[in-house]
Amino acid sequence: MKYLFKNTTIINPEQQLSLKDFDILISDGLIIKIGQNLEYDNSNTKVIELKGKILVPGFLDMHVHLREPGREDEETIETGSRAAANGGFTAVACMPNTEPSIDSAEVIELIKNKSKSFIVDVYPVAAATIERKGEFLSPMLELKEAGAVAFSDDGVAIKTASILKRAMEYSKMIDLPIIEHCEDESLSNGSMNEGINSTLFGLLPLPSVSEDIIVMRDILMAQYTGARVHIAHISSANAVKLVREAKKKGIKVTAEVTPHHFTLTDDLLKTYDTNLKMNPPLRTHQDVQEILEGLKDGTIDCIASDHAPHSIEEKELEFDYAPNGVVGLETSVGIALSELFHKKVLSIEEIIMKYSINPRKILNIPIPSFAEGSKAEFTILDLNEVWTVDKEKFLSKSKNTPFDKRLLTGKPLGIFNKGKLFLNGEII
Repeated sequence: MKYLFKNTTIINPEQQLSLKDFDILISDGLIIKIGQNLEYDNSNTKVIELKGKILVPGFLDMHVHLREPGREDEETIETGSRAAANGGFTAVACMPNTEPSIDSAEVIELIKNKSKSFIVDVYPVAAATIERKGEFLSPMLELKEAGAVAFSDDGVAIKTASILKRAMEYSKMIDLPIIEHCEDESLSNGSMNEGINSTLFGLLPLPSVSEDIIVMRDILMAQYTGARVHIAHISSANAVKLVREAKKKGIKVTAEVTPHHFTLTDDLLKTYDTNLKMNPPLRTHQDVQEILEGLKDGTIDCIASDHAPHSIEEKELEFDYAPNGVVGLETSVGIALSELFHKKVLSIEEIIMKYSINPRKILNIPIPSFAEGSKAEFTILDLNEVWTVDKEKFLSKSKNTPFDKRLLTGKPLGIFNKGKLFLNGEII
């Protein structure tokens, strides 16, 4: 099958490429030609008119929980991949808090084999320690050879400075990052951000200094070892400032933020809606403003969803007892376009950097390019489509979103990857 995408705008800041009203011809998953008014074989070419739409290098969500193996009732590699495609992602990095953890080559092989036939590439993030318990290092070199793109104890910080130091020393040898969930275990018994709202709402407090302490520890250890550390789902103003200062010193630290942490605040928890419960928790307006500044000045490198599916039954518990986490694959790009692009926080090129280019650089994954002979891997965006989030239309198994019924401007229409086109909710 050949595909001809007509009259589209092609943007790739890594290539310094911006082409308006161009065609792109693809055969067997490879880009054959890029130009204007391309000729094609009518009998064997599917023509897709994309006037007013843009093609960008395939987006990669570097923080996704696919729940398989272990909790296939919440999500599977297949349903998570479909949700990713529906959200505009050609690739995801799946986190290791599965049952069993991704701490052996066998589990990585399972994930790779199960994802092979799906349109979305799935890159496993392996556990830094056995069973993510923080006691013994996982076989990091073997896991890298099996296909791991990073290491993390995901959901908890690596337990001690001693084992963090050893993990960083090994990760430096193979040039893979340590991805850290930054939370001091001794301060981690809360349900929402500590402050006036936690007092007013009567919910267990979780102080932002819990995040800041581990961010500082990890930055110092990265400086000491020369290893790379990536701060997952950054949420506090102080953490952003710590990363900014560390970058100025040349320390190898990167950071990501979720859409819920740059759009929502803890004021919303007066509803006690458990779809607003996540870890790190929603914080204050001041934290959100610092995060937006961090996105603008490059302190925060990536936007990632922290897609965390949970069953309806689990989320229907009282707020303090409900599990943390929200789904995000199918709303992430729309929220970023609405809240960052249309509100002139970031340009479309900067959004592409944070969704496509920077995540791949951090994880050592090849960056898609628009060049004749290259593999075709791109995301299709409509920057101006107005739409309403409807969780009942999600392709994810789970529906625990804080953004249901939210009106957004800008939408991912589909993706092209592995020689397949996913458009408007289905492969065509």
